[in-house]
Amino acid sequence: MCAPSVEKHGASPANVQWTVVRGDSATLKVEFFEDDESTYFDTDNWEFLATAYDVSGDFLDDLPVVAEDGYVEIKVPADITANWGLNYKTIVAELPFDLEVTITEGSEITTWTPVIGTICVLGDITPGGL
Repeated sequence: MCAPSVEKHGASPANVQWTVVRGDSATLKVEFFEDDESTYFDTDNWEFLATAYDVSGDFLDDLPVVAEDGYVEIKVPADITANWGLNYKTIVAELPFDLEVTITEGSEITTWTPVIGTICVLGDITPGGL
């Protein structure tokens, strides 16, 4: 009798819950390490794209990504988060988001999504925050 087997290829994306206050700037840092867990991975030939999806308005927001040696920071300005969510509740929106990487090595192009998750948007009632 044949026994079923499962083969897994590649790394599963990290699933992150990122909490952001509506109307505030927010930054998420994603680091890429070698197997020794202390040396940054060489990301020179990597291109990054991050996007959030607002289900209620059916909008995609491109999130600004700043790439450094071995890590990236997704830096969302207040003018983008000000549009996330409605009303004055504790949690005003939950937006799916991801970070996508395109790696070019010679003529080979690989697309990889290392991070997926949810942006939990907390309501802000201070007039300067909206």
